[in-house]
Amino acid sequence: MAGLFITLEGGDGAGKSTQAALLEAWLQESGHPVVRTREPGGTDLGVEIREMVLHRRGHISPRAEALLYAADRAHHVATVVRPALERGDIVLQDRYLDSSVAYQGAGRILGADEVRSLSLWATEELLPDLTVLLDLDEAAGRERLDRSRTQYDRLEAEAAEFHGRVRSAFLALAEAEPTRFLVLDASLPVDEIATAVRERVASLLPAATDD
Repeated sequence: MAGLFITLEGGDGAGKSTQAALLEAWLQESGHPVVRTREPGGTDLGVEIREMVLHRRGHISPRAEALLYAADRAHHVATVVRPALERGDIVLQDRYLDSSVAYQGAGRILGADEVRSLSLWATEELLPDLTVLLDLDEAAGRERLDRSRTQYDRLEAEAAEFHGRVRSAFLALAEAEPTRFLVLDASLPVDEIATAVRERVASLLPAATDD
């Protein structure tokens, strides 16, 4: 595919949305076509799934939760991500399969390999060209959330031990795939993080525009 697939990952409160907005603006100013999206919720169907997995009252079994995320991902990739990449666009996405591996595989203790295999099947093996991991201590992430909202979603509301497992899983994924991941300290100033992201993305842009 002619495009470039960039994902942003990290625990709750790490600043993914802020960095995604800054990167989108920089890319567009440079003349690159950008599709900015998210999971779950990047399609009409995804919005409905997002409401179920993040805001539905009552229990959802861990395996059902993982399958709902995979269903959202399958539809999102088929209808939004792949078509954009085939057009030569840059897809800039908040969360992808690494979040499922971290949150359901490690957080819910379903097994990283099993959850990853499910997402790879759902997406026909599509992996990002670059994954930016914003690493932040789970306590610091909770403090940021406390300052920005009055109500947590189902995953944000989980105990500190859950979020500790999620963070460890993200770091393990980055260690296993160092060429795909860019790991940045999310406690650094926003502009400093944005500069590091732009430098890494700039090194990949010829692959997206060399047509």
